[in-house]
Amino acid sequence: MLSSTFQPEGSLAEHPPPIEELGGVDEVSLNAITEAVESGAGLPEVARAMARALDASLAVTDARGVTLAVAARSPADERSLQAGGDDVTVVALKVGDVAVGSLRMRPRKEVSDALRRLLVALVAGEVQRLRLPERAAEAAAAELLGGLLLEEPPDRERSLQYARELGLEVEAGVSLIVARAHPQAPTEDGWRERARVLAERGARPVSGRSVAALSKREVAVGVEVLLLVPGADEATAARAGEGVLRELQAGLPGCTFALGRSRVTNDHAELARAASEALLAANVAEGSADEKALAFEQTGAYRLLLSAMSENPTELRRFYEETVAPVAAYDEQYETELVRTLRTFLEADGNVAGTAQRLFTHRHTIYYRLERVRELSGLDVSSSDGREKLSLGLKAMRVLGIAASSGPASELGSSGSQGSAAVPARIARGRGPGGS
Repeated sequence: MLSSTFQPEGSLAEHPPPIEELGGVDEVSLNAITEAVESGAGLPEVARAMARALDASLAVTDARGVTLAVAARSPADERSLQAGGDDVTVVALKVGDVAVGSLRMRPRKEVSDALRRLLVALVAGEVQRLRLPERAAEAAAAELLGGLLLEEPPDRERSLQYARELGLEVEAGVSLIVARAHPQAPTEDGWRERARVLAERGARPVSGRSVAALSKREVAVGVEVLLLVPGADEATAARAGEGVLRELQAGLPGCTFALGRSRVTNDHAELARAASEALLAANVAEGSADEKALAFEQTGAYRLLLSAMSENPTELRRFYEETVAPVAAYDEQYETELVRTLRTFLEADGNVAGTAQRLFTHRHTIYYRLERVRELSGLDVSSSDGREKLSLGLKAMRVLGIAASSGPASELGSSGSQGSAAVPARIARGRGPGGS
């Protein structure tokens, strides 16, 4: 496949070369392209006129890889064009320094560089013009949603304005979804924006006016997308969440995912609260080996912790620091699995043999690890009080969005390295996902 980049130059588009210098295209064909552009007939008609002029097959895609227009002789010709080959030229479409898409072209006759540059400039301008309303909608969605997970509650009047621009009626009922993707391998440029597009695409077949924006929170690794899904019932929100997860899994191979969704609200003032519910559910899902997606109402006792954080947002952080934090820090430093062992032990109702079986580890190793937990936390799992505090500490860890170390290295920590616990920025400053 041939690949080249042509950056439209203003002087070329404004002062095209004389017809006789363009070569290979008659004046009638050029006039047809010009008329398609000037009449506002749209990109598909411009592409067809251009294909006729060049005796070529071509396809235009936007910067996200979405096909906007195709001019081919047959479905087979279109598939061959999209698949690429030695006779297909891929041209990057740019407006200034901004990439707006690409043009795949299979010309069947010689085309001069001057003509190709001129036509590419025209197509790039059409793609940009097509994207302007969508870009305005993306900006409004980003303003409405992007800051909901930050410390400051959104301004009601501005939220109403952005919702009107997007055609959203919060009063009719909406839910919020937090979707996360964590790459397990190197990623390409623009993959975070692709995650946003995929998440929005997954929700829209269920709720057509769903909008998505990248979260403005600091995320150590991966991407976090916040979606607003119109719909007055939980079933709509559940189906939208399933669609989001499917699209992300299909479009971002090599990533792990976690998704949380809020209860339905019909009050602009409750959007930040709903976002916090979705965030908590995503945190709980991310710490689960079985569930990739959870609704807020499926988080059980974790819901009580969110309510507590609304009244005293620093208390949960303090409780975590006093219980499980030293154990998690040890895991991070030495790549051990004390937190995982403790969680499994509690899930096994304090049965050492059951814990060893679940972790495929000898019972003596479990006893050793639990003793290390006691030394680090000062809490003994053999007592009901110790188990209760450690259990709540683990729940606090999940609510705070702190990732456990992946481990293991050596049991005695001879070759440890720091992990990357994902602590949300506001939580690190003593604020939880409870909102305002």
